[in-house]
Amino acid sequence: MGTIVSFHAHPDDESIGSAGTLARAAAAGHRVVLVFATRGELGEPVPGVLEPGEQLAMRRSAECYASAGAIGAKRVEFLGYTDSGMMGEPSNDAPFCFWQADIEHAARRLAVILDEEEPDVLTTYDDNGGYGHPDHIQVHRVGKRAAELSVVPVVAQGTINRDWMVRGVRGMAESGGLPEGWSPPSFDEPTFGKPEAEITHRVDAVDFVEQKKASMRAHASQMAPDHFLIAMPDPLFAMGMGVEFYIVDPVPSPAATPDLFEELFTPLR
Repeated sequence: MGTIVSFHAHPDDESIGSAGTLARAAAAGHRVVLVFATRGELGEPVPGVLEPGEQLAMRRSAECYASAGAIGAKRVEFLGYTDSGMMGEPSNDAPFCFWQADIEHAARRLAVILDEEEPDVLTTYDDNGGYGHPDHIQVHRVGKRAAELSVVPVVAQGTINRDWMVRGVRGMAESGGLPEGWSPPSFDEPTFGKPEAEITHRVDAVDFVEQKKASMRAHASQMAPDHFLIAMPDPLFAMGMGVEFYIVDPVPSPAATPDLFEELFTPLR
């Protein structure tokens, strides 16, 4: 059996972007490890969810372990940086935030875990961090360098397939499958995801959408029961969240391709 290490910026990122892939890997007997750059201190908590005096960072850290249990991960680690906030905010300049981290130093921190785990696959984000968040962009940069330091065979950059989402929502709308009053997020932002032509692989995780939704629910400080993702009708959730997309560049040669990668990741072309 193999090992997959999934590197994320904040608690709950794993549930939205790669929980299906990770749950499928765990169900097949592979070892799954979660690594978070920050504890998401600057997230907006759901109103009323925190106890008096409770720190958001503490709650979100605990939620990571609950999410790990939902998807079958065996280890959770934090690199120790603080949340940088959204791009352009003053918090981007805080000296210990992840956005300000020295790439080489942060990569060495991650490489310690990679050296211990010897993963077949490391998941990160695409070069724009999926939607332009500074900590997500930094995950791409730090993950890429850490993989070089630890000689990880495959780096899979998690991304959003913009064309897939547009086709799916359009098809549901034409068939009358969208719930009344539900409106999708804007897919027109150039920072939102990647065009399908740039995406190399997909992971079919439709059979694991319940684990994915359980992972999301574990992050109750960020996702209320009426959060638009959790509240999606089951068919829409399966369509939109049951397939996860990645950019793998370079693709390993056939002789060097780990079994875990071949088992989970399907080429788009």
